[in-house]
Amino acid sequence: MTDRLPHEKGFHVSWDQLHRDARALAWRLQGEAPEDGWRAIVAITRGGMAPAMIIARELDVRAVDTISVKSYDHQTQSEAIILKSPDMDLMGEGDGVLIIDDLVDTGRTLELVRKLLPAAHVATVYAKPKGRELVHTFITEVSQDTWIFFPWDMALQYVEPYRGA
Repeated sequence: MTDRLPHEKGFHVSWDQLHRDARALAWRLQGEAPEDGWRAIVAITRGGMAPAMIIARELDVRAVDTISVKSYDHQTQSEAIILKSPDMDLMGEGDGVLIIDDLVDTGRTLELVRKLLPAAHVATVYAKPKGRELVHTFITEVSQDTWIFFPWDMALQYVEPYRGA
């Protein structure tokens, strides 16, 4: 057993890695698209915005909107609440719509979003076991106790090695 805190079991994602993984997700989603293609993307802010931009470019989807859901206060999860909804006249029930997020953790955010857009296809770049069943398509699964450090949360700096220098 280790004395590390849960967030210290980290999976560090660089901008390059996120771009590769989002493109891989787009490639998978291309095979899942309705006959006429995806008609819109809803990015879950904030984490879903970067992958949604990449996927929209790769799949040539021009209608991109956001849903703002707050479920974390720094690294502490709380009850998910919608702060901003997408254009529901455009989205309807979600037929032909992709919901994109960076990660599904416990699934609280996606439960809320799926109630709003029940027919949409949900895709995340990364998935943890507790929330995986709420996602139709994802690229990489990580353990529930892994904290993912996304590039927008990090700065370059020296890090001590695990064993003495």
